[in-house]
Amino acid sequence: MMANINDVNTVSSGSVADSADSSEGAIKVAHTTPNGVGGEADLAAEGFQLTVILPHKLRKVQLFVSPQDAIHDIRQSIIELPGNAQYSCFHLEHQGERINDFIQVSEVKGLTAESELHLVEDPYTEKEARLHVIRVRELIGAAGDRTDTLHGILSGMSLHDFVVAGKPASSEISPTQGAVTTGYDFQAPGILSNLLPQIQEHAPKTVKSISVSPWNPPPYHLRQKGHLLYLQVTTNEGEQYQITSHVSGFFVNRSSNSRFDPFPRTIPKSNSAHSLLTLIDDLSASFGSSFMKLQEFNNAKELLATFQITNANPASPWIVPAPSSSLITHHSDITRTQESYLISAAARGAVLVAKGEVAPLNPTETKDAQIFVYNNIFYSFGADGVGTFASEGGDEAARIAAGKDVMGIRMVNQMDIEGLFTPGTVVVEYLGRRIVCQSIVPGIFKQRDPEENQIDYGAVDGRDVIAADERFVPVFEKLAKALKVKKHPVWDKAGKRYELEGSVEMKGLMGTDGRKYVLDLYRITPLDIIWMEECGTAISTPKQNSDASKNPYPHRMTVLRIELVESYWKSKMREWVNSELERKRKIQKENSTKQVVGSSREHETTDAAISTVEKRLDENEDDSIIDTSEESTKTADLENERIDIAGFSFALNPDAFSGQEPQNDAEKEDWIRDEKEVMLACEFLRKTVIPELIHDLKEGDVGFPMDGQSLSQLLHKRGINIRYLGALVTLAEGKKLEALRVLVVQEMISRAFKHIAGKYLRYLPIPLSGACISHLLNCLLGSGLNGTPRAEIDEAMAFLYHDSDLSFQEVSPHSLKKEIEAQVLQRYRYSIDASWVSSTKHLQLLREVSLKLGLQLEVKDYRFTDDATKGTTEASLTSNGTSTKTISVNGQASSTSHKKKKKTRDGSPSSTHAAKPSPSLTFVPDDILNIVPVIKEASPRSLLAEEALEAGRISILQGQKKLGQELLLESLSLHEQIYGHLHPEVGRVYNALSMIYYQLEEKDAAIELAHKAVIVSERTLGVDNAETLLNYLNLGLFGHASGDNELALNCIKHALELWKVVYGPNHPDSITAINNGAVMLQHLKEYHESRLWFEASLRICEDAYGKHSINAATLLFQLAQSLALDQDSKTAVNRMRECYNIFLTELGANDKNTKEAERWLEQLTQNAVSIAKQAKDVEARKSRIGMKVSPRVTLGQTQPQPQVGKTAESTSGRDPLNVMGFDSRSIDELMKFIEGTDQNAKAKKRPGHSNPKRRGGATTLLN
Repeated sequence: MMANINDVNTVSSGSVADSADSSEGAIKVAHTTPNGVGGEADLAAEGFQLTVILPHKLRKVQLFVSPQDAIHDIRQSIIELPGNAQYSCFHLEHQGERINDFIQVSEVKGLTAESELHLVEDPYTEKEARLHVIRVRELIGAAGDRTDTLHGILSGMSLHDFVVAGKPASSEISPTQGAVTTGYDFQAPGILSNLLPQIQEHAPKTVKSISVSPWNPPPYHLRQKGHLLYLQVTTNEGEQYQITSHVSGFFVNRSSNSRFDPFPRTIPKSNSAHSLLTLIDDLSASFGSSFMKLQEFNNAKELLATFQITNANPASPWIVPAPSSSLITHHSDITRTQESYLISAAARGAVLVAKGEVAPLNPTETKDAQIFVYNNIFYSFGADGVGTFASEGGDEAARIAAGKDVMGIRMVNQMDIEGLFTPGTVVVEYLGRRIVCQSIVPGIFKQRDPEENQIDYGAVDGRDVIAADERFVPVFEKLAKALKVKKHPVWDKAGKRYELEGSVEMKGLMGTDGRKYVLDLYRITPLDIIWMEECGTAISTPKQNSDASKNPYPHRMTVLRIELVESYWKSKMREWVNSELERKRKIQKENSTKQVVGSSREHETTDAAISTVEKRLDENEDDSIIDTSEESTKTADLENERIDIAGFSFALNPDAFSGQEPQNDAEKEDWIRDEKEVMLACEFLRKTVIPELIHDLKEGDVGFPMDGQSLSQLLHKRGINIRYLGALVTLAEGKKLEALRVLVVQEMISRAFKHIAGKYLRYLPIPLSGACISHLLNCLLGSGLNGTPRAEIDEAMAFLYHDSDLSFQEVSPHSLKKEIEAQVLQRYRYSIDASWVSSTKHLQLLREVSLKLGLQLEVKDYRFTDDATKGTTEASLTSNGTSTKTISVNGQASSTSHKKKKKTRDGSPSSTHAAKPSPSLTFVPDDILNIVPVIKEASPRSLLAEEALEAGRISILQGQKKLGQELLLESLSLHEQIYGHLHPEVGRVYNALSMIYYQLEEKDAAIELAHKAVIVSERTLGVDNAETLLNYLNLGLFGHASGDNELALNCIKHALELWKVVYGPNHPDSITAINNGAVMLQHLKEYHESRLWFEASLRICEDAYGKHSINAATLLFQLAQSLALDQDSKTAVNRMRECYNIFLTELGANDKNTKEAERWLEQLTQNAVSIAKQAKDVEARKSRIGMKVSPRVTLGQTQPQPQVGKTAESTSGRDPLNVMGFDSRSIDELMKFIEGTDQNAKAKKRPGHSNPKRRGGATTLLN
């Protein structure tokens, strides 16, 4: 049951009590399916109206419920209704009997549509009283600003409301649709203030403060009388009240600031109520009206933009406002210090451990070896403090192992193997330290008998001792099968053989709770032996003869990704199915005298069989018989198309090349065979997977990555490790992949800088971290402004931490450059060009570094060179020589001088002793406003929800629209129930569903879901995340389809501004966005502006793919049409001639595209000649053309933006053979349209023409 608050019919009035009690009749709530998307009639067939009688004048509420709804959902729906905010501690009764909150409606005895439920207020407990106070504070806007010690400044913010509103920089002139994009500069640098919300008016204030009273907590003898809390409320009228929270409710007591008397006031000044909200309304005359204004203020925002994020980590922006900004003003709020009492929230353990504020369990050990327990969570550092990884690479290996352990746990959780459990695990990176946070496995600290091992399965004490408890074999066997690894022998120090399921490093522990736990999942797949041999880290590599050993890879934890193993397994399955089919056909030929099926039919049958095998195996790997017959191959012998996959066996040995020593010849022979198979898997990665990715990117078959994060996700999805970045650059040849080379080099530099910065930050006191980071950033990005920067250190702080390592002061731009080049060569086996410093995209590299280190920088002018300002502002000198900055924040300009800014910092301890910032430095310590931890967690995805989504897609493709929509809504409901509304996975399903509904022509549903996708991705992934950017583009597309072109252009423009910050101008996929914007401008009859956008799209296309590419020809065709609309006939002819010549050269004279361009060229030429002869008529027609173009008749159509790594066809759902999609009208009709003489003509449909080499996601073509 989902309540739709907007459907509530209630009467607003001046007070909360009136709004709760003034309506004597029933309030009807019409419930819809999740998010209001269809299905209401179906739900009504199963549900019924339920009446709930509330206390206080017997006010009734009618809810539409279904038998499957839970009672606690009904409770929540009641609470969320306007006027019912005062209820929080209550239960529901039916026929005088209390109903359990956790049962379904169908389980309530005797409940029918005519039944009535009664809401009965309960006595409070201390827990319920605390929750009630917190709820009331949040409802009336008295919660104040919370200083979050984990997620940082403006975490989880959203720009959606500001972008959709399209507010101009100056509010004096109301924007018009055309003004949104007029004069837009596609080549301008990114503006950092576009990443911040606009400064808005403050919410109406309902009370001055609500806090816990200084008299709290109640003394013991009064607790016996039912006293729970003592509160202090100050109303807007300035009256202060001491309030007692009692088991019966809340009342005003007789206490004052100096006298304690917590008993009720006497009549006539006595005030009491069950709800604190009602009591405040009785005490304050202005509260009711201000509370109604607050509700109106909150209702103007999207609900998802205001909800608290509970099941995901909110995104922390890397650019934040200045400390003096009203967006982050630090207000006085006494209750902020009391929230740890009101809210029993878990402390920020990892950050406290990194700061040294948690005592270690083993204080005598070295820092890296220390372990901690805080709030029942076990903490350790991702470093080799005790020498466990000494032979694998020491600290580097331990650090990598911690990250891979999280990946392994996520994978095991995803598999959901019955009887196998994992500890809850999170890895936090903070100030150069990697901290592993795990739930404590029951019994892990238990001291066992001397003859017992601490581990029950796997390696103990390195690999000297092996444990093989038979109780773990069944569950580990299932795990090994899912991981595609084989049961294999291992040998202990004495040479004794053990048979293990899975890697020897993977450990099993029998907890004292009787559960089987799997630990240390950092090496669940085989080693990448080819890489190790090339880089000098393989055990068999002869160091004396290997050049690679002179500069070896930092560690030996170089394993294959699980995605690569899965891909290789499917490849082997395809080969096996091929061989089986060929074998069966050979037998058939020998035993039959009939004519065999032709080779072409055989090939089709083979492909169909293989794809069916793979699909069925993905659905159910336990099936031993799979029928591969398809509709297209019905004539084939069905028996011949049945494959018994029980004969297929493939698994890799995860311990191959790991130093195991077989004891006899048979064992050695088996081991050599296993090593050969692993070697082939490594070759598959290098010779097949990586070249295929390069090919797909070159041909435009997948969306192009735009930053380091989207690049990493694309590589990982294909099973490619980050260490192959250097190989990608080497293979990315040609102009088409120039953007990829630039992006990959930038990613290698940023990752190298992260390792270098971590080395200096790891043991540095936090008060000195700002000086360290700013100096390193100056050496990396500010050498163009100051070639010899000096670290600005607070001398008082340096003296205070005199034993700290301040070696970062010795870093210079030259030494940092050399160190980065060495890191890139060592980690990625690539020598970057010596001139990389001068060719660096400063703003984009700054963003990458900030995101990787968790930096939050002040939004300001960052000057990277001495001859230009490439930030958000420009610096100018006043007459007295004081530097004044004009900072454009949230679209409004404001001038501040250094002198004024200095005053805002005065009074802080650091500003008292800090040296005056040098004007010749790009970064100063004060620019580093905060550092947030970067979190990696092991939460799995819901397979059930994803299967429902996929089933819905398949049903729709098969024409079963009703069933498909039901499955899609079921998937959406599952996603929201499992993850909560604010979670990245829910944002992705919102986006996927919006695309599906758009293709089903249900535009309203598509737009609603697209709005939600934008908000969720902004708040959980970041306002400048690649997914957020693409969601904005799709929202613009859907807005255009529904006729809201202003919304569409606002979204397109915002996405382009984000692109400038994330990648810079001229990203290959921005061609689609700019083309879509041009088509939208055509709909708005902004023909000249549309022409400029088409020209900008063509410039980027020519730069990315060449002037003579098929993509450029397609855009030339569109541009020529746009020029004709803009009455520039001569240029239109020239552009169409260029288009025709490219098609003629690339496709030949007989191609449909060439012939179409030729016909257009002839008509445009004739038209240009005619116009030249009749200049006066041309002018007349030019003045009329704006009046005669119908919005339904356009020369172009927008196209969905593909996600990174996905094909454009899978995004749009269009026929890949009709990708060019020229206009369907005849040449004569279009010429009449251009000339303005076709107002009475009716367009005729013609089949579209295909473009055989369209770049997926890079060009929007005519349709």
